[in-house]
Amino acid sequence: MFTGIVEITGKVIHLKKENNNLEISINASFLNELKIDQSIAHNGVCLTVVDIKQNFYTVTAVAETLKKTNLLDLKEGDRINLERCVKVSDRLDGHIVQGHVDQTGMLKSIENQNGSFLLTFTYEGDHITVEKGSISVNGISLTVVESIANQFSVAIIPYTWENTNLIDLKLGGKVNLEFDIIGKYIQKLYLSERQ
Repeated sequence: MFTGIVEITGKVIHLKKENNNLEISINASFLNELKIDQSIAHNGVCLTVVDIKQNFYTVTAVAETLKKTNLLDLKEGDRINLERCVKVSDRLDGHIVQGHVDQTGMLKSIENQNGSFLLTFTYEGDHITVEKGSISVNGISLTVVESIANQFSVAIIPYTWENTNLIDLKLGGKVNLEFDIIGKYIQKLYLSERQ
């Protein structure tokens, strides 16, 4: 489990297609603290450390993960948001993030609000957001400012802008979306009662 509070950004240094899988090697400042089998959120995608070398670690994304996320769009040199899983004794500063990305979305607009940024994303499908609710975008726990069908906006403070890969995002760019787990359960219960 994660909180959606990005710990650091890492740098993708090598990508290797292996059958239907993608091996991703990343240089990160917490490299010396990692161990094999550890779970780390990569742009919000929970992946397991499978190898550690002197200046990078490697994770593997399987076909199902690649189908639902933006990991196939990664290029060597890209910045990637990283968060190690939460410890039982930690504060839950963001919201409950599983690292199980639901789908991707697309950046529709960026509005500079003189000190912060308002980002608007669109997405397909029947997931819902609610104003003042939580959403994970590339693994970042954010609060929804405005919500309409298949679109939501979030306000980004300068610290988040400067310390995540949102700063690299261009209009039309693809992001990983994990909708709020509580909202997903409520939606499922509501839909099952209506059938």
